[in-house]
Amino acid sequence: MWSAFGQMYAKGGVWMHPLLVCALLGLALIVERLWTLWRARIDTRNLMMEVMRALRQEGPRAAMRVCESARGPIANMLHAGLMRAHHGPEAVEKAIHTAGSIEMAFLERGLLALATLSNMAPLLGFLGTITGMIKALSAIEAANQVSAAIVARGVQEALVCTAAGLVVAVPLSAFYAYFVLAIDRFVLEMEGSSSELVDELMDIEYRKTTGQPSTPGIKS
Repeated sequence: MWSAFGQMYAKGGVWMHPLLVCALLGLALIVERLWTLWRARIDTRNLMMEVMRALRQEGPRAAMRVCESARGPIANMLHAGLMRAHHGPEAVEKAIHTAGSIEMAFLERGLLALATLSNMAPLLGFLGTITGMIKALSAIEAANQVSAAIVARGVQEALVCTAAGLVVAVPLSAFYAYFVLAIDRFVLEMEGSSSELVDELMDIEYRKTTGQPSTPGIKS
């Protein structure tokens, strides 16, 4: 298998080298993003229930400890908001927005590079196709005759480069789309969690202002 791969690689010519670099860099980015997004996953509903319970029963500091015991961007964002709870809901909302922007930048890190590699790979393959055809035509011109043996080397280089470019680009594009969808899901969860926290803090502040007792239980 590896010998066949080596032979195909050699037939592809010089443009196989940058294609190999694209493939290795893309693989590294994919592994890193998969690991990061896997670690960022959390049961958001369960986290919010624990945060709300601690917030209602013991206050913001207890809710912060719940966030500190969790991991991921949502817990970090809620923690940043709870740190500003004593300044009021508006300060909490601003802190959450700032923390959310930082967490989003962390989640999206490397995606631009992955998209660039997925776009470059077919272009490099196409460039190898062009140079391979130029070599084939140059060989025909030098021999003053059309022969399958003369043309074969240049055509092989052209087709191998084209195939290699597509083989590299397709999985990179697929993983890029998967990461974008996964991050969109995180965004929805972050927005929902932040809105729920701000609403709860506003409700607590209203009850303190009006002197109403705290409502037991957890909102569904």
